[in-house]
Amino acid sequence: MASDAFKPRFRILPGEQRALLILGDLLMGILALLGGIYAWSVADGWIRFSLEFFQLRVNWWFYMLPLAWMLLLIDLYDLHRAADWQRTLRGVGVAALVGGFAYLLVYFIAPDPRFINRRAVAAFLLLVIALTLLWRWLYIRLYTAQGMTRRVLVVGAGANGHTLAEVYHQLNPPPFTLLGYIDDDPEKTGTEVEKFRVFSGSDQLLNLIETLNVTEVVVSITGEMHGQTFQTLLDVQERGIEVTRMQTLYEALLGRVPIHHLESDWVLRSFVDEARASSFYLVFSRALDVIGSLVGLIIFWVLFPFLALAITIDDGLPIFFWQPRLGKGGREFKMVKLRTMIKEAEADGRARLAVENDPRVTRVGNFLRSTRLDELPQFWNVLRGEMSLVGPRAERAELVKKFQQQIPFYRARLLAKPGVTGWAQINYGYASTVEDTGVKLEYDLYYIKHRSILMDIIIMLRTVSTVLGRKGR
Repeated sequence: MASDAFKPRFRILPGEQRALLILGDLLMGILALLGGIYAWSVADGWIRFSLEFFQLRVNWWFYMLPLAWMLLLIDLYDLHRAADWQRTLRGVGVAALVGGFAYLLVYFIAPDPRFINRRAVAAFLLLVIALTLLWRWLYIRLYTAQGMTRRVLVVGAGANGHTLAEVYHQLNPPPFTLLGYIDDDPEKTGTEVEKFRVFSGSDQLLNLIETLNVTEVVVSITGEMHGQTFQTLLDVQERGIEVTRMQTLYEALLGRVPIHHLESDWVLRSFVDEARASSFYLVFSRALDVIGSLVGLIIFWVLFPFLALAITIDDGLPIFFWQPRLGKGGREFKMVKLRTMIKEAEADGRARLAVENDPRVTRVGNFLRSTRLDELPQFWNVLRGEMSLVGPRAERAELVKKFQQQIPFYRARLLAKPGVTGWAQINYGYASTVEDTGVKLEYDLYYIKHRSILMDIIIMLRTVSTVLGRKGR
């Protein structure tokens, strides 16, 4: 019979954590909705809930308030933000301000004042803020408790192991307790990896699991694995201990793939065997692109006179900027944007990455970039099928040629259509160096590997939050 040390431990996986957050927020929204309706009914003299009150007084839109609240919290479904109390407070505060402003806007433009009940909306807002903060506080306590019960031992103290320790130090609160390392190189025994001890070789793995009360083992071996080590890991898994590859854990923790720690056949396994886009996804994604691009072009033509006038006054003509970019499969197309840089920004003909506070960006261009209004004309490229609403950033052929010589797997980003927005764009700022470009590639490859309709919708909703907060890059 297995000892207590080998019993499976309580663990909520990242996907389950996000689902838990969504369900919790939805429940808090429904409770706040009922509270708002109750305040409404009491104020109108109904004293208690009744079917007649719901039929006569409550408008259909009021039932949408919980979903609207969840959309305002979209940034807090990022697991790192959700685990941080300060960022949670800030996110809920911003959602409350935006929600309050939207309510006032609708109240003053509504043709019938009775369409909006002030007491009901005020009660909903106060309750949903309080209940959401209470729920999120409980979630953080649960997340922290889970981190304390997850006790991880790493097999392999080489380059992969060092990277994992660096990632662990970046995360606050920590998602688990990192106990240390084992490695079959006798010279590493007794040394440290980023302040974590290397205990022994893999022959002592089973003993260490019992002694240290390990719940998970992470394999971060650089190079070939010895047969005995492989057999020991199988024995570990048979005893109920979870065994995870370093690359898999890296993806779960950061939402990106570790391009510098992948085997040479990774692209084939990830994009041919594991993550080939389904026909349903491709058809639905194209339908979403067509509908989204038509809506985007309507918005663009409404704003165009004002944007064109601002660009012209600030730096003259032209208003549009056309440039060759590489699309899916390396096919070249002409991408269109509103011009945000000075004329002759690359007079010498050399392709350069944009950097933060780029001196080539005009005053109006800085505003257009921070709000992403400069990208509205790209909906034309989406409608033509050259781009998608969501995908890696479209890049120039010269830069692709340069980066594929410096960054592993760089050309793999051409396996998907470029997007107006994307996983990398909402998670990372300007890529002004090769190192930054490598990080953005990690996000792009994670998206290509895990893309789905739900992920695309989440990215688009978070993009709206980015635009409203003027955090565009």
